[in-house]
Amino acid sequence: MKIRTLQTGILILFCFFPLRPAHADDSTLLTVSALRTRYQEIEPMLLKNVFNMPLYVESHEEGYNAGVDVYGIVEHPFRAVYQALEMPANWCDIALLHINDKACTYVMNDRSWHLNLYSGRKYYQPPEEAHKLHYVFRVKSQQPDYLALQLIAAEGPLSTKDHKIHVEIIPLGRDKTLLHLSYTFGYGPLGRIAMKSYFATIGRSKVGFSIAGTDEHGNPAYVGGIKGAVERNVVRYYCAIVSYLDSLKFPSDQQFEKRVSRWYDLTDRHKRQLHELEKEQYLNNKRRELKNQLLLQKKAALPAVAQRQ
Repeated sequence: MKIRTLQTGILILFCFFPLRPAHADDSTLLTVSALRTRYQEIEPMLLKNVFNMPLYVESHEEGYNAGVDVYGIVEHPFRAVYQALEMPANWCDIALLHINDKACTYVMNDRSWHLNLYSGRKYYQPPEEAHKLHYVFRVKSQQPDYLALQLIAAEGPLSTKDHKIHVEIIPLGRDKTLLHLSYTFGYGPLGRIAMKSYFATIGRSKVGFSIAGTDEHGNPAYVGGIKGAVERNVVRYYCAIVSYLDSLKFPSDQQFEKRVSRWYDLTDRHKRQLHELEKEQYLNNKRRELKNQLLLQKKAALPAVAQRQ
Protein backbone atom coordinates (compact mmCIF):
# COMPACT_ATOMS: atom_id res chain seq x y z
CA MET A 1 0.00 0.00 0.00
CA LYS A 2 1.43 3.36 -0.97
CA ILE A 3 2.14 5.74 1.90
CA ARG A 4 -0.10 8.49 0.52
CA THR A 5 -2.99 6.04 0.01
CA LEU A 6 -2.59 4.78 3.57
CA GLN A 7 -2.39 8.31 4.96
CA THR A 8 -5.51 9.38 3.07
CA GLY A 9 -7.35 6.28 4.22
CA ILE A 10 -6.48 7.00 7.84
CA LEU A 11 -7.64 10.61 7.51
CA ILE A 12 -10.94 9.51 6.03
CA LEU A 13 -11.41 6.83 8.66
CA PHE A 14 -11.28 9.40 11.43
CA CYS A 15 -13.49 11.93 9.67
CA PHE A 16 -17.19 11.96 10.01
CA PHE A 17 -19.20 10.37 10.79
CA PRO A 18 -37.80 10.37 6.93
CA LEU A 19 -37.30 12.06 10.36
CA ARG A 20 -39.61 10.03 12.57
CA PRO A 21 -40.59 11.34 16.03
CA ALA A 22 -40.01 8.68 18.67
CA HIS A 23 -42.47 8.04 21.44
CA ALA A 24 -41.49 8.07 25.09
CA ASP A 25 -40.84 4.62 26.54
CA ASP A 26 -38.93 3.09 29.43
CA SER A 27 -35.68 2.74 27.46
CA THR A 28 -35.73 6.42 26.49
CA LEU A 29 -36.42 7.53 30.03
CA LEU A 30 -33.56 5.38 31.27
CA THR A 31 -31.30 6.96 28.67
CA VAL A 32 -32.22 10.45 29.86
CA SER A 33 -31.65 9.40 33.45
CA ALA A 34 -28.31 7.82 32.58
CA LEU A 35 -27.14 10.97 30.81
CA ARG A 36 -28.06 13.14 33.79
CA THR A 37 -26.25 10.74 36.10
CA ARG A 38 -23.18 10.81 33.85
CA TYR A 39 -23.23 14.60 33.90
CA GLN A 40 -23.17 14.62 37.69
CA GLU A 41 -20.18 12.23 37.64
CA ILE A 42 -18.07 14.27 35.24
CA GLU A 43 -19.14 17.78 36.25
CA PRO A 44 -15.83 18.47 38.09
CA MET A 45 -13.86 17.50 34.95
CA LEU A 46 -16.10 19.66 32.78
CA LEU A 47 -15.38 22.69 34.94
CA LYS A 48 -11.60 22.18 35.19
CA ASN A 49 -9.61 20.64 32.34
CA VAL A 50 -6.98 21.20 29.64
CA PHE A 51 -9.53 22.61 27.18
CA ASN A 52 -10.26 25.89 28.99
CA MET A 53 -13.90 25.18 28.14
CA PRO A 54 -16.51 22.82 29.63
CA LEU A 55 -15.46 19.70 27.76
CA TYR A 56 -14.64 16.13 28.79
CA VAL A 57 -13.16 13.41 26.55
CA GLU A 58 -12.74 9.68 27.12
CA SER A 59 -11.69 7.10 24.52
CA HIS A 60 -11.49 3.33 24.43
CA GLU A 61 -9.92 0.62 22.31
CA GLU A 62 -10.69 -3.04 22.94
CA GLY A 63 -10.31 -6.00 20.63
CA TYR A 64 -11.29 -4.87 17.16
CA ASN A 65 -13.35 -1.89 18.25
CA ALA A 66 -12.51 1.71 19.14
CA GLY A 67 -14.43 4.82 20.06
CA VAL A 68 -14.61 8.05 21.97
CA ASP A 69 -17.18 9.94 24.04
CA VAL A 70 -17.13 13.73 24.22
CA TYR A 71 -19.31 15.61 26.71
CA GLY A 72 -19.62 19.37 26.62
CA ILE A 73 -21.75 22.23 27.90
CA VAL A 74 -22.85 24.59 25.14
CA GLU A 75 -24.00 28.11 26.00
CA HIS A 76 -27.27 27.86 24.11
CA PRO A 77 -30.83 27.03 25.22
CA PHE A 78 -31.89 23.41 24.75
CA ARG A 79 -34.66 24.29 22.29
CA ALA A 80 -32.28 26.19 20.01
CA VAL A 81 -29.78 23.31 19.99
CA TYR A 82 -32.61 20.82 19.44
CA GLN A 83 -33.95 22.71 16.42
CA ALA A 84 -30.50 23.08 14.89
CA LEU A 85 -29.36 19.47 15.25
CA GLU A 86 -32.56 17.68 14.20
CA MET A 87 -32.20 18.93 10.59
CA PRO A 88 -29.97 16.86 8.26
CA ALA A 89 -29.12 19.89 6.11
CA ASN A 90 -27.53 21.60 9.10
CA TRP A 91 -25.20 18.65 9.62
CA CYS A 92 -23.69 19.26 6.20
CA ASP A 93 -22.95 22.86 7.22
CA ILE A 94 -21.44 21.53 10.45
CA ALA A 95 -19.36 18.85 8.74
CA LEU A 96 -17.87 21.26 6.20
CA LEU A 97 -16.05 23.09 9.00
CA HIS A 98 -13.85 20.04 9.66
CA ILE A 99 -10.48 20.52 8.03
CA ASN A 100 -10.64 17.18 6.18
CA ASP A 101 -14.23 17.46 4.94
CA LYS A 102 -14.47 18.85 1.42
CA ALA A 103 -18.24 18.76 0.84
CA CYS A 104 -21.43 17.20 2.15
CA THR A 105 -24.82 16.58 0.56
CA TYR A 106 -28.12 15.40 1.98
CA VAL A 107 -31.07 13.73 0.29
CA MET A 108 -34.25 11.88 1.26
CA ASN A 109 -34.30 8.36 -0.16
CA ASP A 110 -36.60 5.46 0.79
CA ARG A 111 -38.06 7.49 3.65
CA SER A 112 -34.65 8.00 5.22
CA TRP A 113 -32.22 10.89 5.15
CA HIS A 114 -28.80 10.12 3.67
CA LEU A 115 -25.64 12.20 3.98
CA ASN A 116 -22.78 11.85 1.52
CA LEU A 117 -19.52 13.15 2.92
CA TYR A 118 -16.55 13.93 0.71
CA SER A 119 -13.43 13.63 2.81
CA GLY A 120 -9.74 13.97 2.06
CA ARG A 121 -6.55 15.72 3.04
CA LYS A 122 -6.13 18.89 5.08
CA TYR A 123 -5.39 20.98 1.99
CA TYR A 124 -7.97 22.10 -0.57
CA GLN A 125 -9.36 19.32 -2.75
CA PRO A 126 -12.29 19.38 -5.17
CA PRO A 127 -14.88 16.75 -4.15
CA GLU A 128 -14.16 14.56 -7.17
CA GLU A 129 -10.67 14.00 -5.79
CA ALA A 130 -11.93 13.21 -2.28
CA HIS A 131 -13.42 9.96 -0.98
CA LYS A 132 -17.18 9.68 -0.72
CA LEU A 133 -18.63 8.14 2.42
CA HIS A 134 -22.31 7.34 2.87
CA TYR A 135 -24.17 7.79 6.16
CA VAL A 136 -27.79 7.19 7.12
CA PHE A 137 -29.18 9.92 9.38
CA ARG A 138 -31.78 8.94 11.95
CA VAL A 139 -33.57 10.68 14.77
CA LYS A 140 -33.61 8.01 17.46
CA SER A 141 -35.63 9.84 20.11
CA GLN A 142 -37.38 13.20 20.39
CA GLN A 143 -38.68 14.25 23.80
CA PRO A 144 -39.45 17.62 25.43
CA ASP A 145 -36.15 17.40 27.36
CA TYR A 146 -34.11 14.99 25.22
CA LEU A 147 -32.96 14.52 21.62
CA ALA A 148 -30.95 11.57 20.30
CA LEU A 149 -29.56 11.26 16.76
CA GLN A 150 -27.57 8.64 14.88
CA LEU A 151 -25.35 8.69 11.81
CA ILE A 152 -24.53 5.17 10.65
CA ALA A 153 -22.25 3.84 7.92
CA ALA A 154 -22.02 0.07 7.39
CA GLU A 155 -18.59 0.26 5.76
CA GLY A 156 -15.59 2.57 5.82
CA PRO A 157 -12.02 2.77 4.51
CA LEU A 158 -9.32 0.21 5.40
CA SER A 159 -11.87 -2.60 5.86
CA THR A 160 -13.53 -0.84 8.79
CA LYS A 161 -17.22 -1.32 9.57
CA ASP A 162 -20.12 -0.32 11.79
CA HIS A 163 -19.29 3.38 11.97
CA LYS A 164 -21.75 4.93 14.41
CA ILE A 165 -22.02 8.54 15.49
CA HIS A 166 -24.44 9.18 18.35
CA VAL A 167 -25.53 12.64 19.47
CA GLU A 168 -27.74 13.34 22.44
CA ILE A 169 -28.66 16.50 24.33
CA ILE A 170 -30.48 17.45 27.52
CA PRO A 171 -31.17 20.91 29.00
CA LEU A 172 -29.02 22.30 31.80
CA GLY A 173 -31.01 25.15 33.23
CA ARG A 174 -32.33 27.96 31.09
CA ASP A 175 -29.51 28.82 28.68
CA LYS A 176 -27.21 25.79 28.69
CA THR A 177 -27.33 22.37 27.08
CA LEU A 178 -25.35 19.20 27.72
CA LEU A 179 -24.11 17.69 24.46
CA HIS A 180 -22.87 14.10 24.28
CA LEU A 181 -21.08 13.18 21.05
CA SER A 182 -20.02 9.55 20.63
CA TYR A 183 -18.19 7.78 17.79
CA THR A 184 -17.47 4.04 17.51
CA PHE A 185 -16.29 1.73 14.73
CA GLY A 186 -15.01 -1.78 14.18
CA TYR A 187 -12.13 -3.17 12.13
CA GLY A 188 -10.44 -6.44 11.25
CA PRO A 189 -6.84 -7.72 11.28
CA LEU A 190 -5.90 -5.97 8.02
CA GLY A 191 -7.35 -2.68 9.21
CA ARG A 192 -5.45 -2.97 12.48
CA ILE A 193 -2.17 -3.62 10.65
CA ALA A 194 -2.71 -0.59 8.39
CA MET A 195 -3.55 1.71 11.29
CA LYS A 196 -0.69 0.47 13.46
CA SER A 197 1.70 1.01 10.54
CA TYR A 198 0.48 4.59 10.08
CA PHE A 199 0.76 5.48 13.76
CA ALA A 200 4.22 3.93 13.97
CA THR A 201 5.51 6.07 11.09
CA ILE A 202 3.72 9.12 9.63
CA GLY A 203 1.38 9.58 12.58
CA ARG A 204 3.77 8.74 15.41
CA SER A 205 4.00 12.35 16.67
CA LYS A 206 0.23 12.96 16.73
CA VAL A 207 -1.52 12.86 20.10
CA GLY A 208 -4.98 13.19 21.57
CA PHE A 209 -6.26 14.83 24.74
CA SER A 210 -6.38 12.06 27.34
CA ILE A 211 -3.35 11.97 29.62
CA ALA A 212 -1.68 8.55 29.51
CA GLY A 213 1.09 9.37 32.01
CA THR A 214 4.08 11.71 32.28
CA ASP A 215 7.25 12.13 30.26
CA GLU A 216 10.81 12.16 31.59
CA HIS A 217 10.38 15.81 32.62
CA GLY A 218 7.17 15.18 34.54
CA ASN A 219 4.99 16.83 31.91
CA PRO A 220 1.70 15.25 30.77
CA ALA A 221 2.09 12.55 28.10
CA TYR A 222 -0.98 12.41 25.89
CA VAL A 223 -2.44 9.29 24.36
CA GLY A 224 -1.47 8.55 20.77
CA GLY A 225 -2.37 5.92 18.18
CA ILE A 226 -5.98 5.10 17.34
CA LYS A 227 -7.32 6.55 20.59
CA GLY A 228 -5.50 9.83 19.99
CA ALA A 229 -6.84 9.99 16.43
CA VAL A 230 -10.48 9.48 17.35
CA GLU A 231 -10.14 12.04 20.14
CA ARG A 232 -8.76 14.67 17.76
CA ASN A 233 -11.43 13.95 15.20
CA VAL A 234 -14.43 14.09 17.51
CA VAL A 235 -13.18 17.21 19.29
CA ARG A 236 -12.98 18.85 15.85
CA TYR A 237 -16.62 17.92 15.25
CA TYR A 238 -17.63 19.14 18.69
CA CYS A 239 -16.02 22.50 17.88
CA ALA A 240 -17.91 22.47 14.56
CA ILE A 241 -21.23 22.06 16.38
CA VAL A 242 -20.40 24.88 18.79
CA SER A 243 -19.27 27.13 15.92
CA TYR A 244 -22.45 26.44 13.98
CA LEU A 245 -24.64 27.25 16.99
CA ASP A 246 -22.67 30.42 17.75
CA SER A 247 -23.12 31.66 14.17
CA LEU A 248 -26.92 31.52 14.24
CA LYS A 249 -27.22 34.86 16.04
CA PHE A 250 -25.84 36.65 12.96
CA PRO A 251 -27.68 37.48 9.72
CA SER A 252 -27.79 34.50 7.36
CA ASP A 253 -25.40 36.10 4.85
CA GLN A 254 -22.74 36.42 7.57
CA GLN A 255 -23.09 33.03 9.21
CA PHE A 256 -20.64 31.06 7.09
CA GLU A 257 -17.76 33.48 7.64
CA LYS A 258 -18.55 33.68 11.36
CA ARG A 259 -18.61 29.93 11.81
CA VAL A 260 -15.40 29.11 9.89
CA SER A 261 -13.52 31.80 11.80
CA ARG A 262 -14.96 30.56 15.09
CA TRP A 263 -14.05 26.93 14.32
CA TYR A 264 -10.47 27.82 13.57
CA ASP A 265 -10.11 29.88 16.74
CA LEU A 266 -11.61 27.13 18.91
CA THR A 267 -9.41 24.36 17.49
CA ASP A 268 -6.28 26.49 17.41
CA ARG A 269 -6.39 26.76 21.19
CA HIS A 270 -4.96 23.24 21.08
CA LYS A 271 -2.03 23.56 18.70
CA ARG A 272 -0.33 20.41 19.97
CA GLN A 273 -3.29 18.29 18.91
CA LEU A 274 -5.22 20.18 16.24
CA HIS A 275 -3.12 22.79 14.44
CA GLU A 276 -2.64 21.97 10.74
CA LEU A 277 -2.90 25.17 8.68
CA GLU A 278 -2.63 28.90 9.16
CA LYS A 279 -5.98 30.61 9.50
CA GLU A 280 -6.10 32.45 6.18
CA GLN A 281 -5.29 29.28 4.26
CA TYR A 282 -8.00 27.37 6.10
CA LEU A 283 -10.56 30.14 5.46
CA ASN A 284 -9.72 30.34 1.76
CA ASN A 285 -10.00 26.56 1.42
CA LYS A 286 -13.40 26.53 3.07
CA ARG A 287 -14.73 29.33 0.89
CA ARG A 288 -13.86 27.31 -2.19
CA GLU A 289 -15.24 24.12 -0.67
CA LEU A 290 -18.53 25.82 0.19
CA LYS A 291 -19.04 26.70 -3.49
CA ASN A 292 -18.38 23.07 -4.40
CA GLN A 293 -20.83 21.88 -1.75
CA LEU A 294 -23.61 24.17 -2.99
CA LEU A 295 -23.16 22.86 -6.55
CA LEU A 296 -23.18 19.25 -5.39
CA GLN A 297 -26.29 19.80 -3.30
CA LYS A 298 -28.10 21.34 -6.26
CA LYS A 299 -27.29 18.23 -8.33
CA ALA A 300 -28.27 15.90 -5.49
CA ALA A 301 -31.67 17.59 -5.20
CA LEU A 302 -32.56 17.09 -8.88
CA PRO A 303 -33.46 13.35 -8.69
CA ALA A 304 -35.68 14.02 -5.65
CA VAL A 305 -37.52 16.78 -7.50
CA ALA A 306 -37.96 14.50 -10.52
CA GLN A 307 -39.43 11.74 -8.33
CA ARG A 308 -42.01 14.11 -6.84
CA GLN A 309 -43.07 15.21 -10.31
